[in-house]
Amino acid sequence: MNYRKKSLEEIPEESTSIWACTKEDCKGWMRDNFAFEHEPTCRLCDSPMVRDSKMLPILNNSNGDLKAIKKGVQID
Repeated sequence: MNYRKKSLEEIPEESTSIWACTKEDCKGWMRDNFAFEHEPTCRLCDSPMVRDSKMLPILNNSNGDLKAIKKGVQID
């Protein structure tokens, strides 16, 4: 029998804007285009987050600008 490793396809990456947690021992981060707030807080530890960038696989968000979406529904 002849076993051969299949060559894996390289996933294209790009420099992506992210929000990174400011707490030293927390590793929380999120892509900017998936954040609901203009200045989000960390979902893991509730600390403030700062803008940063990271090399990540290309991922398109088909929902558009999530920060422009109104939160909640107003009840009359």
